[in-house]
This record gives sequence, structure tokens and C-alpha cells, in this order.
Amino acid sequence: MVFLTPSFHPIPPQTTAHSNSERLDSDAKIFQFPRPQSVRVLHLINGEHFSGAERVQQLLGYRLPDQNVAPHFVCLKQGKFPEMCGLDPGKVSVLAMKSRVDFSLVRKIVQQTKEINVDLLHAHTPRSALIASFVAKATGLPWVFHVHSPTARDSTRAFINRLNGWMERRSLRSSDHIITVSKSLRREMLKHGYDRQKINCIPNGVAEQIPIDAFHRINQENWTLGMVALIRPRKGIEVLLEAMARVKQSAPNVKLDVIGAFETKEYEADVLQLVRKLQLEAIVQFHGFTRDVPTAMRKLDAMVLPSLFGEGMPMVVLEALALGVPVIATEVEGTPEVVRDGVEGLLAKPRDPISLAKAIEKFVSSRSRWTEMSQYAVERHRSKFSDVEMARRTAAVYRKILASQ
Repeated sequence: MVFLTPSFHPIPPQTTAHSNSERLDSDAKIFQFPRPQSVRVLHLINGEHFSGAERVQQLLGYRLPDQNVAPHFVCLKQGKFPEMCGLDPGKVSVLAMKSRVDFSLVRKIVQQTKEINVDLLHAHTPRSALIASFVAKATGLPWVFHVHSPTARDSTRAFINRLNGWMERRSLRSSDHIITVSKSLRREMLKHGYDRQKINCIPNGVAEQIPIDAFHRINQENWTLGMVALIRPRKGIEVLLEAMARVKQSAPNVKLDVIGAFETKEYEADVLQLVRKLQLEAIVQFHGFTRDVPTAMRKLDAMVLPSLFGEGMPMVVLEALALGVPVIATEVEGTPEVVRDGVEGLLAKPRDPISLAKAIEKFVSSRSRWTEMSQYAVERHRSKFSDVEMARRTAAVYRKILASQ
């Protein structure tokens, strides 16, 4: 998932002029709808990284106030969120757990809910769900769980997946509602036996952007692909590198930029060794972490996401579409709900470098088709994946829960 920062600015809303018949005079104000009652929500998050889930949390922090919702955030790990989110520092605190089963901070969070006069809790990870369940029991507050990715397939570490799965199941017995970011995740939660009446699918959304000028590149022969992510095993960079080794033979005018930090130094060393083994040094460049992802992404002809598994609804895909950058991705869980094969980009089989290489070769075979994909990408984002709509629907869930209390 992607490291985006407050530099990813939304386009300001356009003002609209009203005709005389649309203007309300002072005597008609009694017919205006009342502003919804203010809701105070405490989000419990990990906060260690600043990737896809954290981007959702950040954008909810930006947009929920427009819905008369006051969001506050507690990070359960030391990490990047407080520095990177760009939210009011007074709205973000850190109460770091010493381990996954460190409950010593529950009392502190309970006290914080009283100081802020919180109406509702919103947890975003198995770790934070476990804490939310204890805080809710101590305070009587309702709580929501946000499913960003499939817990059973969130990493390559089987034991951690099982442990997180246990924490999630144990915690959700007491949750009042579940939000999933994709239809695939909603189906998964239903399969695990959760009440369909308590599950809402709210797709991720990102801010509207000024898109790239695709027609300006209509005669350009070289192609720049980019992978934008927190580079970790489940993102499939090894598959992408093997695909690039094949593409190099048929399309030497294609290069790859990798944008984002590695999860660990050890994994970085393994990936760089593979680059040398495949002799890709001339066409693959690693740019590391950047605070200005939009500028980096605007230089790309395609955003490539070769994930193996674990994608709820990738924020980086939505951010590429918002900029008019087509996407080449694998058919993993929520990704096909965003990218339609042959429309906003191309889809390949996961774990299959031959399938991915064929998709890349097809993609770079036509600039005219590429310009059409760019236009469709912008349209797809604006019609389906707005951050404003994500916040509106989330606020509606809050009010539905509180109304039922």
C-alpha cells in the first residue's frame, strides 16, 4: 500500500452560482434541514506504517468533520502516522502497546473517552479491535470494526495470520457494526458467520485530482511503469521483476520505477540480489520513500500492483485512477472491483510472471489505447471512489448505530 502524505491535496470544491429562484430569503430559513447532531469518534489504529489503511484513516480524519463528525485517533504502536497524517496534533495521540496482549493502556483509553466525551469507537486492525472490545465493555460505548484486508491472508507469516484471526474473532463478538472496504471482504465476513445486517461495504475513496494530460504523450515511444507500495513479500515484487526480465526481450523501451520503502533491510537485500541475478539494473530503479507520491506518480504511464494476496481495496490503485494513470494489477480480491480489464487497465493472474509479462506487453503496444484508458481511469474514480462519499457513508453508519442505542 502507498505512502501518501498531506501533499496529496484534494481539488477544492467548486462554488456554484444560484439563480434568484434558488436563493432563500431570511424568512424561508425555517425550511432548511437541521445540521445533523455532532458525533465524537475515537479511532483506534496501529499507526506503525503509513500505507493503505492509514491513508483511509487520514482521509476520514480530513473528511468526517464535513459530516459533523469529530474524529480523534489513538495509535497503539510507535510509528509514522502522527508525523505523516497532517491532522491536528491535538487529535492524534500515541499509547503504545508493549505486546499484542498488553492491556495496561485500556484504562488510559477509557479515561480519554471520558475527557473527549466520545460517542463511539472505531477500530481498524485486529490489535485495535481487541482493545476496543475491552474499552467498550468498560464504558458501554458502541464500536465499529473496519476490515481493510483479509486477516487470514494479510501476511506471509502463518502464525501471525492465525493469531490476528483469533483476535479478530474474539473481539467481533461484541462489535456493533462491521465496515468492509470491498464486496469480496463482505463475502468473507459473511462466510465466517457474521450478521449480514451488521455489515456495510463502504468502498475506499481518495481525493479528486487534476489528471495527467495523456494526449501530450501520444507520440512518446518509451514507457515508464511504476510500483508504488510498502515493499513487502505479499506485494509480489519478485513476480514483477521476473516479468520485466521477459518484457526486456520484446520491449526494451520499458523501464520500471519502484517507489516506496522496504518493510525490512533483509527483504531489501533479497530483492536487490534478484535484480542483479536477472540483470535488470539498467531498467529497474529504486527511489525509496517519498513524501510527494503524486508528483512521482504523474511521471508514470502505468501503476503496477503485482500483489499475491491480501488486498481489500488498494488505495494506490484509486490514487492512480484519480490522476488518470492506468493500472496493471493482479486479480486479487478487491482489485477487480476497481479496475476493469481492458478499460482502466489490465489484469493478470497472481503469482504468474508470464501472465503479468503478457499484460505489460499488451499494455505498451498501443499509445492510443493507453490514452483511452487514462480517460476511463479518471471517470471511474470520480463516479465510484470519492473520499467525500466514503466519509458520508461512514458517518451514516455512526448515526445508525447511535440511533439504535
